[in-house]
Amino acid sequence: MSYRAKTNGWGNTMVGPLATLKVVEFAGLGPAPLAGQLLSDMGAKVTVIDRASAPFDPHDVNRRGKASLALNLKSDQGLELAHAVIARSDVLIEGFRPGVMERLGLGPDTCPETLIYARMTGWGQTGPLAQTAGHDLTYLATTGVLDMLGTADGLPQPPLNLVADYGGGTMFLLFGILSAVFERGISGKGQVVDAAMIDGVPAMMGLIHGWMAQGVWRGERSANWLDGGAPYYRCYRCADGRDVAVGALEPQFYAQLLMGLGLQEADLPTQADQSGWPVLHKRFAEVFASKSRDTWATIFAGTDACVAPVLSLAEARDHPHLSERATYVRPGGVLQSAPAPRFSRSTPRAVAVPGAAGQDTDAILHELGYDADAIAVMRDNGVIT
Repeated sequence: MSYRAKTNGWGNTMVGPLATLKVVEFAGLGPAPLAGQLLSDMGAKVTVIDRASAPFDPHDVNRRGKASLALNLKSDQGLELAHAVIARSDVLIEGFRPGVMERLGLGPDTCPETLIYARMTGWGQTGPLAQTAGHDLTYLATTGVLDMLGTADGLPQPPLNLVADYGGGTMFLLFGILSAVFERGISGKGQVVDAAMIDGVPAMMGLIHGWMAQGVWRGERSANWLDGGAPYYRCYRCADGRDVAVGALEPQFYAQLLMGLGLQEADLPTQADQSGWPVLHKRFAEVFASKSRDTWATIFAGTDACVAPVLSLAEARDHPHLSERATYVRPGGVLQSAPAPRFSRSTPRAVAVPGAAGQDTDAILHELGYDADAIAVMRDNGVIT
């Protein structure tokens, strides 16, 4: 008997651990599109509802693997089509301010009881700031985390938009979605997931909260193990103006750091003596400044000293370890990550060039039961854009 592979509805063979999951994503920016991309990477069928068609853009990495339907949601038929797509979905993702979807007529109360309605915001669906604008930096500042980032004598430093947007936002949105999917398998019911960056960021601080409660984490910046205060957990400038990152926290790793630097532990303050950290920092800085970054990389290669050259993105792409694992890919010439994580049996979707907004409108409408003539009329009437 011949084997016929199942498809996800677009003619593509179903791959990935989430190949049976259907997601509708309302186009937006930041954490929500990344969540949709990561679900798509794992095989989920993700359909983006865009406000208008747009030219193909190979740089819009968060669109990879997604289909797109461009609808005028202010028209009755456009709203009807959106509800038709939602009715065929397991999960809805939206990242608007609270109340926007309700005003469009697309709030949770208008959706099927089995739908998981995933909402991504900065401040959450409730609270005095729920309707206020914000960005990654805003939420880091408000949660107290930004005050911990940067040097003691400088301003707090933005960590790109990785911590609140993507760590406290995208990852907790995904955690909420998959938790609700698991629970629906028991109850048979969907629910609303209220993912807020203002909640996600503190949730990642458990280790630091514990240290603070124990009195082993000081309130000022650059005074602790993980904030650049420890001389064995920070970066150093080398002779060629490039940098190395040192993360030798454990005593056995610290011993290998000293060995590579040609220093004797007996000649230095002890690792655990914080009063001696300025002396260690000064000595380490002097030694690292005596050789180039790549020379230090060679010296510490194959050791457990946890010393790594600080690479540019272009250099990281070609790093032997990352190359062997194919961590970076370049579909359409755009450098980006391969799907993560990896599985022993499941195969994530192959990375392809992202599609254009609205490019799948006709295919999706055909699947919903509309013929070419009906689609043409909708386009003439501005229902599809």
